[in-house]
Parts: sequence; C-alpha cells; structure tokens
Amino acid sequence: MTCLLVGNQTIISEFILLGLPIQAELKNPLYALFLAMYLTTVLGNMLIILLIYVDSHLHTPMYLFLSNLSFSDMCFSSVTIPKLLVNMQSKKPTIPYIGCLTQMYFFLFFGDLESFLLVAMAYDRYVAICYPLHYTVKMSPKLCSSLVVLSWVLTTFHALMHTLLTSQLSFCTNNIIPHFFCDLSALLKLTCSDIHINEIMIFISGGLVLIVPFLLIVASYARILSSILRVPSVRGIRKAFSTCGSHLSVVSLFYGTIIGLYLCPSANNSTIKETVMSIMYTVVTPMLNPIIYSLRNQDMKGAFKKILEGRKLPLSAALDFNKECRLDDRKR
Repeated sequence: MTCLLVGNQTIISEFILLGLPIQAELKNPLYALFLAMYLTTVLGNMLIILLIYVDSHLHTPMYLFLSNLSFSDMCFSSVTIPKLLVNMQSKKPTIPYIGCLTQMYFFLFFGDLESFLLVAMAYDRYVAICYPLHYTVKMSPKLCSSLVVLSWVLTTFHALMHTLLTSQLSFCTNNIIPHFFCDLSALLKLTCSDIHINEIMIFISGGLVLIVPFLLIVASYARILSSILRVPSVRGIRKAFSTCGSHLSVVSLFYGTIIGLYLCPSANNSTIKETVMSIMYTVVTPMLNPIIYSLRNQDMKGAFKKILEGRKLPLSAALDFNKECRLDDRKR
C-alpha cells in the first residue's frame, strides 16, 4: 500500500482495483473477448460519426443527436475498458489517486451525457410523429444545437460537483476497490470521512440526471402512442416502429441496468451483481448501440452501402466539384 503521512494521518496515494471476480484460467479468454468488444465499440461508433458527416442526407436533427451519442458511447467505454485490459495483464492492478478521480469524473460525464442525449432524441421522435408538418420549424438548427450544448454543460456541472465532493474525503486505511474502475459508490464505501452530504447530493442529482430524463422519455413515447391510436393504421404503426424502435432499444439497455445501482449507492448489492451490471452498460450497451442503429435504420444502411459500392456521397461529390472548379480557375 502506497501512502503519504500528513500530520498524524495516513493518506492513500493509490488504489488497487480488484477487477473482475473470475478464475485464472478464464482471464485470457475474457481479455480477448473484452478487447474485441471494445474495438467493435470504437470502430462501430466511429463509422456512424463518419457516415453522418459525409452524407448530407443525414444532416438532420436526429442524426446530429445520434452522432453525439456515438461519440459519448465511444468515450464512455474508453474511460474504463482500456484500464481494465491493462490491469488484467498486470500483477499489481493499481491506479493513482488523481487518476482515480479523473476516471470517475469522465465516467460520470459521459454517462450523464448519454442520458440527456437520449431525452433529446425522444423529443425529436415525438415531434416527427405527432407534428410532422411542423417538424422543420419546431426542430430548428438553433434548438438542436442548444439541446446539445445544454447537455454538455449540465453533465460538466454534475460530474465536476461529485468529483470535487469526493476529493474532500479522506481514505485512511483500506485502498482496495472491489471493482474494475473507480466507481463513485465504491469509493464512498472506502472513505473514513462523513459521506452524508455526498449521499444527499447523489440522491438529488441522480434523480435529475436519471429519473427525470427517463420520465421525459416515457412521456414522449406515451404521447407518440396516443397519437398513433387516435388514427390507427398499419402504415402509421410501421412508421412509428421504424422511427422509434432503435431509440427504444437503446433506452431499454441503458436505463435497465443503471438506475438501480446509482440511485442507492449505499445499498448492499453483491460485488458480482454490481460488476455484471457495470459490464452491461460500460461494455455491452456502447457496443450494441451502433449495431442497433445500423440494422434498424434504412438511411444508415443506405449510406454504408454507398461507401461499400464506392459511390460518391453527396458531400464528397460536392467537395470534388469544388476542387475541379478551383483547378479550372487556375488554368484560366
């Protein structure tokens, strides 16, 4: 244990991450599995961002939110999985105190960002189905940009608040974290300081960051369902499923595992249960999101098919045209 002596108090300078509760013979196969899943996550989300950037047909509010969601997913996995992979091959899986707080900050930041972006996407689907004739007016570029900026600002404030509160705590004796990353609830269980304020802020802010967005998403889809049932038709139902199916799948994956853990940080959840649920939303969900959106979205599949066939996308064609015009001007 590496500690610093400040006055009469011993302060921990690093933590030991116990990682996954697995047997030694399973370590290498799981290492290969997590590495493959992480690479799939990064490449899949980068592909979605690239397709949205180069295809002008995808320059719409829904795909603006989706590109930000893909970036958030990619970073969310990158906060924890690379360190997990390194520690799985290390004899001493440690993380410095500052590194632990940094990891916790970015984990909260990108997790919160995904929650707010899912709300923005739910509102976009609500307007598209319930007010199709006023969609371009209601979902103006200014409003979409404001929603994205607001999401980033709120998540910055929330993550910074918890990081600063945690930095005021003392860790005196136990520096072993029974997890594969620096989770806020795990750190609170190790501290020798009073965590009453921390738990109150987690309960309040957790409700604002998780429960309120989840209720707004539920309300949006309740209005969508009500709008469809008012004028029931096979075409309307198909349109709703094709428009909202991908988003609902992602919402179910994300909120299905995260709410129970982070609204009750002092709950006596077993280590194995916490680890499995954490693997679900840090590894599995970010990997499945690009697959879900790619398979269920005709526009994304169309843009990807154009790339595979070597056809020029509208934006790239326009850029080539501008280059040709500049060359002609130089010749003249």
